[in-house]
Amino acid sequence: MRDALVVLPTYNEAENLPAITRAILDASDRIEILVVDDNSPDGTGRLADDLATAEPRIHVLHRERKEGLGRAYLAGFGWALAHDYAFILEMDADFSHDPHHLPELLDAAGHADLVLGSRYVEGGGTQHWGVLRRFVSQGGSLYARTVLGVNVRDLTGGFKCFRRQTLERLDLETVRSEGYSFQIELTYRAISLGLRVVEVPIVFADRRVGKSKMSRRIFFEAAGMVLRLRLDRRAFLRRTRGT
Repeated sequence: MRDALVVLPTYNEAENLPAITRAILDASDRIEILVVDDNSPDGTGRLADDLATAEPRIHVLHRERKEGLGRAYLAGFGWALAHDYAFILEMDADFSHDPHHLPELLDAAGHADLVLGSRYVEGGGTQHWGVLRRFVSQGGSLYARTVLGVNVRDLTGGFKCFRRQTLERLDLETVRSEGYSFQIELTYRAISLGLRVVEVPIVFADRRVGKSKMSRRIFFEAAGMVLRLRLDRRAFLRRTRGT
């Protein structure tokens, strides 16, 4: 059994990739990286191949086209499970998730099924955000918590650590979300199964370079998906529990 793998989706992240992969590997010698590139036109995939040639802890999964963050993560999770990693982490490639938090997430996974890097627990926060962006983010988490009836403070965050057994139980083949709501859906599935989900504080910063992938379409997809998740909860539990 291998130890820990960071799944790192990329689309036009050539400016960030060398620095973020180095920072991740420096954060913990337990960690390897899988770059999941969606055929980036800026050459991110070719750059990832060059980095992997020079560094055995870096691996690359090439996808033919951009299909949304959720599809990229699911492909990476499938690769991680097939290659027998005990812990699978996810994070952004743009330094909005600080790699120095990785050991904290891994440590917490020693007594939890899913660890969330949380902006909205004591000690967590955001940097360089305007009032509108804070309102949208916090409001989105509040809306999802209220509709789904859960106590997790940061349902929309994308800095996580899963035990492999957790991913194996989440019925990944039936995950419906493609964008922003993907994060909500996986966490809600874990909570619905009664798995232990814990939050550890992180500080989230704006990306250093490049353009945000968030869009109005992704935001409204997430709002609608939250309602569907609540309605689909019983069907999900029947599938996963065989009842």
